[in-house]
Amino acid sequence: MAHGRMGNRYGAIFAPKMPSELPAKPLPVRIYTDGAASGNPGPGGYGIVMLYGNVRKEFSGGFRHTTNNRMELMAVIVALEKITWPRMTVEVWSDSRYVVDAVEKGWLFGWEKKAFKDKKNPDLWKRFLAVYRKHSVRFHWIKGHNQHPLNERCDALAVEAGKGASEADAWYEANG
Repeated sequence: MAHGRMGNRYGAIFAPKMPSELPAKPLPVRIYTDGAASGNPGPGGYGIVMLYGNVRKEFSGGFRHTTNNRMELMAVIVALEKITWPRMTVEVWSDSRYVVDAVEKGWLFGWEKKAFKDKKNPDLWKRFLAVYRKHSVRFHWIKGHNQHPLNERCDALAVEAGKGASEADAWYEANG
């Protein structure tokens, strides 16, 4: 289950009550993500820090049996799903080459054309594409465990979320 902290007046992140509340030129949403799994596979979690202007929100969630790559991707998916305004400019920072390179190098779109044949995590990649296409998203790779405060915070959230997680990563447990 995802946990959110540091709310704003809208309840959901950046969610206007009326479309007229959207600023004429919205700021980009900045997202930092990380995933972790103990044992890989094993208990795992994801952590997210989202920034929009002076609003900061943190989210995390965990699963009892999953992989690090699934949690890295899940973090990005959950973050993008939290954005309720349409067609936003989004900057994502991740220490996952798996996620960043799949998108920025275009591999993902080739996998999609081949119906994800022989690719891992097709359930999550399909879910990612559905939300990714709602916004203008750019990915940036950041070196993990390199004292970057927001990356370190995401790592701490992910590790904590994985401890004692009881929720099932149903697709992975059935197909992994």
